[in-house]
Amino acid sequence: MITEILILVISFVILLSIGVPVAWSIGISCLVTILFSIDPIASFTTVSQRMATGLDSFSLLAIPFFILAGQIMNQGGIANRLIKFAKALIGSLPGGLIYVNVIAAMLFGAISGSAVAAASAIGGILGPPMEKENYSKEFGAAINVTASTTGLIIPPSNVLIVYSLASGGVSIASLFLAGYIPGILMGLALMLVASVWIKKKKYPPGTKSSFKLITVTFLDALPSLLLLVVVIGGIVSGIFTATEASGIAVLYTLILATIYREINLKKLYDIFLSSVGTTSIVLLLIATSMSMSWVMSFENIPQTVSDLLLGLSENKYVILIIINLLLLFVGTFMDMTPAVLIFTPILLPVMQNLGVDPVHFGMIMVMNLCVGLCTPPVGAVLFIGVGVAKTTIQKVMKPLLPLYVVMFIVLLLVTYIPEISLWLPKLFE
Repeated sequence: MITEILILVISFVILLSIGVPVAWSIGISCLVTILFSIDPIASFTTVSQRMATGLDSFSLLAIPFFILAGQIMNQGGIANRLIKFAKALIGSLPGGLIYVNVIAAMLFGAISGSAVAAASAIGGILGPPMEKENYSKEFGAAINVTASTTGLIIPPSNVLIVYSLASGGVSIASLFLAGYIPGILMGLALMLVASVWIKKKKYPPGTKSSFKLITVTFLDALPSLLLLVVVIGGIVSGIFTATEASGIAVLYTLILATIYREINLKKLYDIFLSSVGTTSIVLLLIATSMSMSWVMSFENIPQTVSDLLLGLSENKYVILIIINLLLLFVGTFMDMTPAVLIFTPILLPVMQNLGVDPVHFGMIMVMNLCVGLCTPPVGAVLFIGVGVAKTTIQKVMKPLLPLYVVMFIVLLLVTYIPEISLWLPKLFE
């Protein structure tokens, strides 16, 4: 069994290091590993079947719909309206555009469910005015990158749907509700760091907003904000499932984009094409990751890891910090979707043995991997944020460090105070 584990890990790392795409690296390493246990024809057949079976889930239909809804939002003027509302609300504060970036990224990230879309849209719109008012380009990029990940914690979130699948059916509604308080805490923590930086740089107050301007921008942004109420309210109240909610989200955003008149037929074609491309990548990752989960189960890896961790300590708090450090390390070189699908079956049994609620562990896992999106060498959101800001990773790393620290502090709070995640789901039981 140790031989198979080494083959799986070493082959995966080698393939990644030579530039093979993550999905193909996962699939090939699974095939190489299983070839050592069963004959070649059975190995190819088994891996293919497990990939097909992994996609045979009604819940997964929500992912392409939410991706499409996010693309429509990104192109349909929704981000711009959310930024105008946030700017009217808090833009008059000293260094107000930094706070606007955080609030807008939280709102748009939550509505679109995509950290990459939020970093691209918010950074692209706020970048020029921030540069014009002599804000630090590097700190602005750092704030944009970290704040954009809150949209993966605050629902609706595709990665929480993936976790539900990998965990064997944890309630998506409970996971969505669990994400609100941790996501808002993360946003507030980032704003706290921003306030220290703004005070240090002695930024003057911005232009004062009138009540009329706040009201007008709020009413303009209200239809976009109502999407959260429709989607989450419908799921929590039992009116429709998460999959049905994703279809409603697409219909709602299409109607909204038509009203705003910011999407024509050419743009719509490009949106559909881009959504298909993104969905294909995500579903291939899910298929190969489900295959790897089966291979690990076949080789009894989850039980081995469980015994190893429990052998180190039986103290729940010690095991939690070890798992946090492991997931932070994994997040630096692996995308969120395969990481959730591969490590949930390994680590969730350990957590359940220690009495940790699966919903709580879902928050711990997602928040850990969100940090990975902001770190080199493979942080997708980091690369997008740096690219939009037209700067370099080396220059952005210094302002990122204090933001990493507060993200880790919030992660520890969520880890060791379960009620932060579980209070809302219990309230709606």
